[in-house]
Amino acid sequence: MARILVVDDDRPVAFLLADVIARDGHVVDTAFDGLAALARIEDQAYDAVVTDVRMPRLDGPGLVRELARLRPALSRRVIVVSGEAIDAATRLELEAAGVPILTKPFDLGRLLASVRGVLDR
Repeated sequence: MARILVVDDDRPVAFLLADVIARDGHVVDTAFDGLAALARIEDQAYDAVVTDVRMPRLDGPGLVRELARLRPALSRRVIVVSGEAIDAATRLELEAAGVPILTKPFDLGRLLASVRGVLDR
């Protein structure tokens, strides 16, 4: 059982993702932007993070950069989800960091496979 943090400013989506991951046997917390996620990470150890790309205050790529600086091991266990096209520079940055990218809508089985994949790193 792993502890996963789901970060998405669209609360229904955050709760849906959290529920699906919890049903796979994990403990799941939620945050609704990157700064709130960083605050949670200061107080709690997480095994992986699932984050949206576009969020207020601190977006997904910014969260990945901060995790690389503050928690390098955790930064290698991030999955990015996006409902919009990701610009080429951001996509290259995330891919270079080894961050899996899921484009909404996506199959929930693919989400769980991605979570299991980053946990196995």
